[in-house]
Amino acid sequence: MIEMRLAEVAAVTGGELHRATGEELVSSVEFDSRKVGPGALFLALPGERADGHGFAAAAVAAGAAGVLAGRPVDAPAVIAPAGESYAGTDLGAADPDGAGAAVLTALGKLARHSVTTLRDRAGLAVVGITASSGKTSTKDLVAAVLAPLGETVAPPGSFNNELGHPWTALRAGESTRHLVLELSARGSGHIARLCRIAPPRIGVVLNVGSAHVGEFGSPEAIAQAKGELVEALPADGVAVLNLDDHRVAAMAARTSARVVGYSAAGSAEAAVVAREVRLVAGRASFTLVTPAGSAEVSLRLVGEHHVGNALAAAAVALELGGTPAGIAEALSQAGPASRWRMEVTDRADGVTVVNDAYNANPESMTAALRALAAIGAEGGRRTWAVLGPMAELGDTAPAAHEQVAQAVEALGIDHFVTVGTDLYPRTRESDTTARESDTAVVHVADRDAAVALLRAELRPGDVVLVKASRSAGLDRVAAALVEQELVAP
Repeated sequence: MIEMRLAEVAAVTGGELHRATGEELVSSVEFDSRKVGPGALFLALPGERADGHGFAAAAVAAGAAGVLAGRPVDAPAVIAPAGESYAGTDLGAADPDGAGAAVLTALGKLARHSVTTLRDRAGLAVVGITASSGKTSTKDLVAAVLAPLGETVAPPGSFNNELGHPWTALRAGESTRHLVLELSARGSGHIARLCRIAPPRIGVVLNVGSAHVGEFGSPEAIAQAKGELVEALPADGVAVLNLDDHRVAAMAARTSARVVGYSAAGSAEAAVVAREVRLVAGRASFTLVTPAGSAEVSLRLVGEHHVGNALAAAAVALELGGTPAGIAEALSQAGPASRWRMEVTDRADGVTVVNDAYNANPESMTAALRALAAIGAEGGRRTWAVLGPMAELGDTAPAAHEQVAQAVEALGIDHFVTVGTDLYPRTRESDTTARESDTAVVHVADRDAAVALLRAELRPGDVVLVKASRSAGLDRVAAALVEQELVAP
């Protein structure tokens, strides 16, 4: 962020100085009191277990310049205006007096001031990415292809909400050339608000799927919300759109920015396409074709769905000065940068564990299953799909789980283990069911039962995919399987 005095923070946010001279110099923001350092502005936010207002004095004692708070604290602070709360800042029961929402709203104002100053002063380029699935993986690829072109800031993991978005934006400084941001939404207006915090010049929309359809009500409503990103772009901006998704392609009519289309299917209307896609052990290679030339790409990431993500990243890099050869090299070197997203571990005993347990929806489930089948096809390896429930699907949940079960069968997965849910319809009648397909199905009640089953049944050479919505906690199943070989390879 740009360096500011605490008095300037108060002026930008509309807050009031409290127990402060105003001369305290702020150079960073932090919401974890254990991580504050000299010059930090500590964000006093409520949490499930504790309220950050209670750690204000400790944060200043540890070196923080001051605190951004929603009510008076025993430390130099800026008290955010009471009663202000933008769309997407509702902290629910953890924030009964609205103090946390006021802090988040003030944080957004602070981030906007810093980003727009850096944009006007140093030409900072802001890239925004949204989608129903694939945001984080694509964000990581965009950061990878932009890094050789100049200092690049991107969020860790999926830090893409009303806290993570401005916090990441405030990590950009005077030497930062590119700021890459994910934009998530739980309702209408959320993405528009994030765009006001850090106005993007390049906006990327990957897909419109059924993730969070229980909150939005329909794919059309999801598309309307995702399209808020392209609506926020300036006339001299660029909208990078996936032309293989008809709802995304239709967003071209909603922006005054120049549109650059990409297509993994090779659409003639796309500027950036993939030709001659090949899969080896689930990893894709292809020819990257762009208006500036072509180059060969060999991805280290597992899953054919990453071809489209790579094309989106290539389109962004081309707009910011990249060359096809340089982009292809960066894409080919990029490995997984965020945890629990197609995270592949090859055990010493020959078992491969694919941990994709960060989140799940029908589209990402199907993509992961295809990757599992592709890995298994190399050498005729046995495949295991260990799946938990998909959350936030509302009334569509039964049909969505049915769709995934059908994909398991259609792809010829050898073993289908469902964990802690009866939503997968063909696992309700009994734990093991004779079926017309060759897929063996078993239902287990919880994570411990899944680990016990797999430890007993896995053989060298097997490939295991573990995937579910984050709330199911199946990352612990994957971790247990990985740890097993360290104890008894």
